[in-house]
Amino acid sequence: MAFDRSVIIAPSILAADFAAFGAECEAVEGEGADWIHVDVMDGHFVPNITFGPAMCAAIRPHIKTVMDVHLMIAPVDPYIEAFAEAGADVITAHVEAGPHIHRTLQAIRGAGAKAGVALNPGTPASAIAPLLDIVDLVCVMTVNPGFGGQKFIHTCVEKTRDIRAIIGDRPVHIEIDGGVDPTTAPLVVAAGADVLVAGSAVFKGGSVADPAPYGANIRAIRESIHA
Repeated sequence: MAFDRSVIIAPSILAADFAAFGAECEAVEGEGADWIHVDVMDGHFVPNITFGPAMCAAIRPHIKTVMDVHLMIAPVDPYIEAFAEAGADVITAHVEAGPHIHRTLQAIRGAGAKAGVALNPGTPASAIAPLLDIVDLVCVMTVNPGFGGQKFIHTCVEKTRDIRAIIGDRPVHIEIDGGVDPTTAPLVVAAGADVLVAGSAVFKGGSVADPAPYGANIRAIRESIHA
């Protein structure tokens, strides 16, 4: 994963067909996805339960690109090794999920994955300042985590701009997660984001049997950025 700031589209399989995850990963990659984003929720840190390391291991052979695993769980540390062994390329933990975020990020890197830190909408940009030398990605939540299909929180655009300024020239991605579509994508990219997680905006209208709409949806997001 050589670093550059070209915009990466990372469809969230939370919006895919749960009965066909492997085929869905192949289909959406075939239609132009850059990464596959996996939303792990524990029913404790967030009010929803999705899936764990076994599911990540099961879909890993179907992913040719980057498996981007977003842990919306607390505690995080006991599960890092399992997600790394399941093939996660990037593991992102929430700054709000525990008292020792440095230890968590060090453990992620120690397990051989890229380390991400996520911020909830109510957490200020300044929370990442002490972490910049041990992170590879900052995930800005633009909805409150827990469910797909929520409305984009617009105050997070200015926060993204602040984070971009704090990062400076460090090789750290800024990922946006929540409510990304052709209307909001240009706003966050202009503010400095380079990884866009999109769930329903990518998967709507398509299926494994008819994946062409996935490609059209991904192109619509890309075109909105350059419009």
